[in-house]
Amino acid sequence: MLLLLLGIIVLHVTVLVLLFVSTIVSQWLVNGNHMADLWQNCTSGTIFQCLTSSTNEWLQSVQAMMILSIIFSVLSLFLFFCQLFTLTKGGRFYLTGIFQILAGLCVMSGAAIFTVRHTDWHQASENTTYGFAYILAWLAFPLALASGIIYVILRKRE
Repeated sequence: MLLLLLGIIVLHVTVLVLLFVSTIVSQWLVNGNHMADLWQNCTSGTIFQCLTSSTNEWLQSVQAMMILSIIFSVLSLFLFFCQLFTLTKGGRFYLTGIFQILAGLCVMSGAAIFTVRHTDWHQASENTTYGFAYILAWLAFPLALASGIIYVILRKRE
């Protein structure tokens, strides 16, 4: 049972790290010396220069979804530890699982909106590729969903 709990906590912390990195790092779109993310556009050449991102409504919704996913995941981890000590024997971690599933759905919504609408913000070119932070956001989605489902199925033992 201890190894199961340790595995679940490691999975949850992994999801949290992926969410934090994908939200903070400036690597959602990469085009040569130009990098763009949710917060700023950076150009690296002889001088590294960053400008704030645009104020498009869709970009603000992506920012909100990514922040909500982090909040829901942190809240889910906190609830898991609280329920671990207060839940009766045989009880399920429904509340923890619901918040983790919400975190997964929020990150999926944010990444999907970015996928559909990023061409409104930056013109697509041959050299423009998705950066590693964008890929980490999509990787966090199934992991958060899986950990949420594990929490819902999990029963508390002694």
